[in-house]
Amino acid sequence: MLKNWLKIAFINYRKNWLSTIINVLGLSVGLCVFLLIFIHWQDEKSYEQWIPDKENIYFVENGNAAFGIISSSSYPEIFVSKEKFSEIEDATILNDWGKQKLSFGGNSAYTSGTASVDSFFRFFTFEKVAGNFQNALSDDGKIALSLETARLLFGDDYLNAIGKSIKNDSNEKNYVVTAIYKLPEGNTVFKPGFIYRNPYLEQSKDQWTSYSYNGFFKVKPGTDIQVLEHKLSKQMQEQDKISAKEFGYKTDDKKQTAVYLTPVSKMKLDARSDGISKGDKKSIMILLGLSVLILALSGINLINLKTAQASQRAKEVGVRKVVGSSKTALVLQFLLETFMICLVAYVVAFAMVELLLPSYNKFLSKDIKLIDPNLFIYTGLLLIVFSLISGLIPALYLSNFKPINTLKGNFARSKNGIWLRNSILTLQLIISSFFIICSLIIHAQVGYMMNKDLGFKGDQAIQINFKKGSWENNFNVNKYKRLKAELARIPGVKDITGSVNSIGNGTANASIVKLSTDTTKTAQTMLGGIDENFLKFYKVKFVSGRDLDWKKASDTINGAVVNETFAGKLGYNPNTALGKEFFTGWDGKKKYKILGVVKDVNYSGVNQPVEPIVYFNYDRNWVKNNMNNLQIKVSENDINGTLERIKEFWTTKAEPGYPYDFEFVDKQFAKTFEKFQKQQTLFTILNIVVLVIALLGLFALSSLLIEQKLKDVAIKKTLGADEKTIVWDLTKRFLLICVLAVFISIPFGYYAMNEWLKDFAYRIDMPVWPYVLSLVLLLILTFIVVSFKAYRATKINLVKYLKYE
Repeated sequence: MLKNWLKIAFINYRKNWLSTIINVLGLSVGLCVFLLIFIHWQDEKSYEQWIPDKENIYFVENGNAAFGIISSSSYPEIFVSKEKFSEIEDATILNDWGKQKLSFGGNSAYTSGTASVDSFFRFFTFEKVAGNFQNALSDDGKIALSLETARLLFGDDYLNAIGKSIKNDSNEKNYVVTAIYKLPEGNTVFKPGFIYRNPYLEQSKDQWTSYSYNGFFKVKPGTDIQVLEHKLSKQMQEQDKISAKEFGYKTDDKKQTAVYLTPVSKMKLDARSDGISKGDKKSIMILLGLSVLILALSGINLINLKTAQASQRAKEVGVRKVVGSSKTALVLQFLLETFMICLVAYVVAFAMVELLLPSYNKFLSKDIKLIDPNLFIYTGLLLIVFSLISGLIPALYLSNFKPINTLKGNFARSKNGIWLRNSILTLQLIISSFFIICSLIIHAQVGYMMNKDLGFKGDQAIQINFKKGSWENNFNVNKYKRLKAELARIPGVKDITGSVNSIGNGTANASIVKLSTDTTKTAQTMLGGIDENFLKFYKVKFVSGRDLDWKKASDTINGAVVNETFAGKLGYNPNTALGKEFFTGWDGKKKYKILGVVKDVNYSGVNQPVEPIVYFNYDRNWVKNNMNNLQIKVSENDINGTLERIKEFWTTKAEPGYPYDFEFVDKQFAKTFEKFQKQQTLFTILNIVVLVIALLGLFALSSLLIEQKLKDVAIKKTLGADEKTIVWDLTKRFLLICVLAVFISIPFGYYAMNEWLKDFAYRIDMPVWPYVLSLVLLLILTFIVVSFKAYRATKINLVKYLKYE
């Protein structure tokens, strides 16, 4: 029996070779797209699965009206909470301090460092290679090294590194090696080349509202996390009130601070804030959903083509039933035929994934490999389920044929068959229209972001970050001044400036300000410490007032320029804000006077709202030691030559031994678009895939249906109908289905894109033209595909189709 089923299957595959190829190709592409996005999702979910006690370790996040939800916590919030709440078993903090240069003898290692405390190793159980984790970070002079870093510094003698002194060239301090650890092999955001004790803990112990650390709690098993979150939130709200009383402003009872706990194993995707190297879960889930739609579209093609071929197999089914075949046997036979197509498509899809994976990894900046056995188990189950779903409808449809009708040969015009094919074709075109609409709107939004006035001109400007050192003796500000003076002498350097916040990297160091005349008016603002020429350097436009004058002591001591958003937060327009005085949280009782209001400068990307910011002289308080970059404008006449001269100076005099790295400010800001440009690219690719699958299916379906009407065409030609009339008669039903599908897709497309656009602080108004263009485009493509086959039908041999009449 099975042998006969296979023979029949291969006979039908060969007879309908075009639709078989289209089915395999469509299913392969659909499965390939789904698998690529699925393995990306699985890779993101696999972060921190290596931590043994991960179900009881939580990442601490804070949210309030001023900051939104942020990934950092204060020192007392973490460690006082540990002592105060019995549910918390242990606590730790960490900060990623970027790459720094360590040296020992003639060897050096340039690697990323983490500042933490001893409890770090109780949370993140790295494999110990040498030394002891207990008291490994008990004071500021101790350091633990990763195995890779230890090998770079000590070579093959790394096991004897414990107790030896190494130098951190970045801050000119010496450290004693206390432990060597091996980094986890699983996916993780914790990959420090070295770990040392955070040197600023002592001064942070009483700063409840200074959110400067990434905090983690280890809770006791069975802890009610919601109850603990409530307790922690109440504690922080009480501290907010104490701070408000000391500073003289009022808290908003409706927008109080809240504390959130996210499991460390879900932190990568589910952190409420930006987290630590957080993944883009929303985009992944959207793409996963769209890939499921593409897979469904492939299945719809299969169902539609199988049902369209029904008339060719109607007599076969009738004969099989007459000779005693049961309905169950027929269903199993047709399911087997579908499963074989799906199996071939599954193998081809994996081959396509293997070929595309290197490019996909480069696009995602990942290193995903097809080594997870669960992937094959999940996709194998998917293959079986997909085969059942896509094969069951045509199988039941074919097995329900009545022998008396099929043997008479009058099934081809069955109303049920026509209704089913039209419904499935409509669903197929709905999905296609949905993708076209969404793709066009995404293109419009990304284009809007790329062309939006950002408030600054960064042409021919580069930024170089220099290595921060100790705050002792004003290391950073003195280094900034020295480098600025030396770089200014390089031919081709037109101008140099610096700032605490760099464009494209967002803002930092927030504080509360209040008006000196009305203490009820407060605002959260960012500290914009800038050099004298910063606003001129970037051609930032003044809306009212003037720039800071470095020759006037009053300007450099308490003068300020604010942006439009800051003025608005305090209830003023650019003109009424001039001359107003305010107190800040970073300079105690000192008054700042608004001398000018400038247009908003976008630091973080146009998907984020512009933060209120106060620009002031960087060289007057602790802010000056946050200066760790130079922004250089080079002559447009010799850009490459000037960049080479800057590189030579940097690598030989400024920071010899360190990697030289710079970035054009425009490109640095453009990185804020990368996420959305990648979404645009992926959606465009998916849109092309959808259209190809849909049009291939439409071509195969129209071919089968038009072939069933060749006798009608022959009769019409005999009666004198011209080619245009015949083509229109064969095409118009498909065009009507296309119009219906587009109108059905419009509300789905509108809802999906409206939700997507909510992520943007600056967004386009929902346009009408993508919906109209979707209709026009689909009508044109449908007409081209169907009319091609319809025109071919008008060239038939009339005798061949009329000789039996």
